[in-house]
Amino acid sequence: MPTSSTWTRRGFLAATAAGAGRAASAAPALYAYVGCYTTAKRYARGDGIHVFRVDEETGRWTHVQKVGGLINPSFLTLRKDRQFLYSAHGDEGHATAFSVDPATGRLTQLNQVETGGVNGVHLALDNSGRFLVIANYTSGGVSVLSVKEDGRLGELLQVVPLQGTPGPHRVEQASAHPHQILFEPAGRFVVVPDKGLDRVFVFGFDSKTGKLAPTAQGAGVARTFSGPRHAAFHPRLPVLWVLNEINNTVATWMWEAERGHMKAAQILTTLPADYTGESTASEIEVSPAGRFVYCSNRGYDSVAIYSADPSTGLLTPQGWVPSRGRIPRFIGLDPRGRFLYAANEQSDNIVSWRVDAATGKLTATSAVVETPSPVSIYFARL
Repeated sequence: MPTSSTWTRRGFLAATAAGAGRAASAAPALYAYVGCYTTAKRYARGDGIHVFRVDEETGRWTHVQKVGGLINPSFLTLRKDRQFLYSAHGDEGHATAFSVDPATGRLTQLNQVETGGVNGVHLALDNSGRFLVIANYTSGGVSVLSVKEDGRLGELLQVVPLQGTPGPHRVEQASAHPHQILFEPAGRFVVVPDKGLDRVFVFGFDSKTGKLAPTAQGAGVARTFSGPRHAAFHPRLPVLWVLNEINNTVATWMWEAERGHMKAAQILTTLPADYTGESTASEIEVSPAGRFVYCSNRGYDSVAIYSADPSTGLLTPQGWVPSRGRIPRFIGLDPRGRFLYAANEQSDNIVSWRVDAATGKLTATSAVVETPSPVSIYFARL
């Protein structure tokens, strides 16, 4: 992810300072926090959040902790001071706060609060760490919660229902289905891809109150039947890439930072031309310098690789690698961008590739982490 804290990429921290309580001379350690599904409804075998310590040279993981007693603790996010972690819970209506031990990476649950929505699938903190924004997939809205100084979740401040005409897919697009919360780099706008309405909503964010307000544009209009799922900003260019779940495409949008305005520029398939089976796209990841973009496919279980034009951000396909497991719901790079990891939900494992920084090429490693029903990974140096 980008070296500038303003342009820190979704999901990972590249901070180099030692964690609170750690001796000044001690080198920071890298930890991976893995969310999972736990319920029969999700055909899951998961049993909680798993914490691993990561060897940054070899890419190998050592298990540190399992935090049990949680229902579908799927997507996770960490406050910038690295002292508190937060979890959304698939199919549920609450979020959970945890404190983080800076010496060991271990988690201790602080509290749970209701979100005012159903099926929280993604969440993100604002730059100050005072507000938590959650995408409620089933109830079709976005919630804002306050965060207390001690890291505990506070009151529900706002619930914003997403409005629009559902897409044509009778099952996947029956109503609004926000799928991600993405703060733009300066923290002034919140981007919300909506799978059900074929829209990418943009809200202005009030850093004093935490409240969301629609921009003048309101949303970028995606291709009908595309199903926007997740998005990522280029680390330097005014470019937003959006991964569309239903029709397996990745779109490049030009981003106007002053107004939070989106303008479509390109759309490409995430599948090879000779693949005719069923598949859906799941996750998008960007290399630290913005030179390469990676997208995962479920069905055609694979990772698609794209190079990004250094002046425009437009993408060029570079090939595909098998995900070495079933249903790679999540892919993510370590903070240095040296390894790419795939969480294969239905194979109960996390696999890795070494990343060639010059070409973006992925070379499979022999390291495999066995963990049940993984659906997200959050890396942090402590």
